[in-house]
Amino acid sequence: MITAVVVIGSAFASREQKGERVQLDGLGVALLLLGCALLLWRKRHPVVVVFGTAGTVLVYVGAGYVYGPVFVTVAVGCFSAVLAGHRRAAWSALGMLWAGHLLVAHWLYHRLPPSGDDAAPWAQEIAVATWMVALVSVSELARVRREQWARDRAARAQAARRRADEERLRIARELHDVLAHSISVINVQAGVGLALLDSDPEQARTALTTIKAASKEALGEVRQVLGTLRTPGDAPRAPAPGLDRLPELVAQAADAGLTVETLGECPELPPGADLAAFRIVQEALTNVIRHSGARRARVLIDRVPGALRLRIDDDGPATGADAGGSGNGLAGMRERAAALGGTIEAGPREDGGFRVLAELPIEEER
Repeated sequence: MITAVVVIGSAFASREQKGERVQLDGLGVALLLLGCALLLWRKRHPVVVVFGTAGTVLVYVGAGYVYGPVFVTVAVGCFSAVLAGHRRAAWSALGMLWAGHLLVAHWLYHRLPPSGDDAAPWAQEIAVATWMVALVSVSELARVRREQWARDRAARAQAARRRADEERLRIARELHDVLAHSISVINVQAGVGLALLDSDPEQARTALTTIKAASKEALGEVRQVLGTLRTPGDAPRAPAPGLDRLPELVAQAADAGLTVETLGECPELPPGADLAAFRIVQEALTNVIRHSGARRARVLIDRVPGALRLRIDDDGPATGADAGGSGNGLAGMRERAAALGGTIEAGPREDGGFRVLAELPIEEER
């Protein structure tokens, strides 16, 4: 397309400027085709192309050929060089072209074809300089817009990756909390059932019943979590668990041989804080069952202005190296609290037990 515009446009200009400039011949057409051919490498070698097109046009003008769309090749080469980040090369090539045109039109015109030519008017040089400045300005504007679009795309891609990472982390926390608690209860009851299978079949039956109930609940919560993956745009069909299900946790802990005493009332909380509070208590009780020899634990719920405080204590002793649990348990609790702007403190007590203290900010209702 560019080649057709340059060659055909120059042919028409040759008719209009007959007698004023040198008519197109084989050399002139070759120069036009050379300038167009250089544009094929404008993406791989933009600096070479912008200087090559400027030099070709300068030779074309110095040979006295007719003015026409020959400067299109320089414009395209300059535009490509600026977009590729070679701004100095584009400015230098245009400066070289303008200085060469100035030299030809005002000092060497009597030595170069066409014969009898006069010096070009200075208004023409100002127009050429203005055209070059406008060309570079448009190229710079296109470069800025392109870089801005690239930054916006990168920011959107980074935000999408961050949201995906946060969603994966949220799902991993949910699955860990659900499975760790339920499997801990199942593991304890399975041990009880095996130990009493022959001596106390009725108690073994009770343990198996508890295993069935715990596994059913775990499957239901896992389906709920996985359901958000299948239909991420839809609201969950089942409500997220909250502190209103604390009696269920107490009953499950009792089935596992842990007596839990709850102090304080369960207040009305926002869904996010309610879920985080439930999971923190669930994970803390799970750690007591798995990592402590305690038979009793206490859960204190205290609603203070602007915050909810949770304290989970057990009397110990620890049955492993990590009384409060290891791996993802404590990390998941801290992440849940941090997501709401809260804090988690966990560590051994002076009397040999273990304590988890959580504080979750709660926005007061107006």
